[in-house]
Amino acid sequence: MIMEPGLYIVGTPIGNLGDITQRALEILRSADVILAEDTRRTMKLLSRFDIHTRLVSCHGFNEARRSAQLPDWIRNGHVVALVSDSGMPGVSDPGSRMVKVCREAGLHVTSIPGPSAVTASVSLSGFVNKGFVFEGYLPQKSVSRRRRLEELKFEARTIVIFESPHRFMKVLSELEEIMPERELFTGREMTKQFEQLNWGVPSDIRNVYEGRSVRGEFVIVLAPLSGKSGRK
Repeated sequence: MIMEPGLYIVGTPIGNLGDITQRALEILRSADVILAEDTRRTMKLLSRFDIHTRLVSCHGFNEARRSAQLPDWIRNGHVVALVSDSGMPGVSDPGSRMVKVCREAGLHVTSIPGPSAVTASVSLSGFVNKGFVFEGYLPQKSVSRRRRLEELKFEARTIVIFESPHRFMKVLSELEEIMPERELFTGREMTKQFEQLNWGVPSDIRNVYEGRSVRGEFVIVLAPLSGKSGRK
């Protein structure tokens, strides 16, 4: 496969490895190097499909250094693939700095789209509206997080939030206090064997997980402010 030197942003599965696209596999096999958020996680994907391309780490702590190296790699004729742990790089994951560097240097950059937890959760929620807001991860500190939730309380559109397992119950409690009647959808371990999907107001969701070990990454979708949804 002949490819133009440049940066190729490759979407990877959000859980089920079978969701990878044929084009993504071709790019990962043909690249000279793969920049990966976590090389151990990416290695599992590559091993599954017998891909042996060189892996180099690119995460939040070294993205600036990798960005400085990237133009030279491409000018020397290299095809560089960029992947995150799951989904699309640059969406709440490292990657945006790399794209900016290539754009400013006039170097080739393109996207190989793939699975996205954002769009998957919006479609699964069944909340009917004309658009949505992607909030990403809320602030880690409780005071800042509550302040942001107070602001989001008045957002009329559907809101998509990512949350880690160790903060999930705290966020649910804060949602229950700040917007107790707002209908939610939550997705855990989406597309994986133990996928868990729930609908309800914050107290309903909290009751599902109360007293249980909370594991896996979560997506929280808040219904439009009107409360209307396509819940089945």
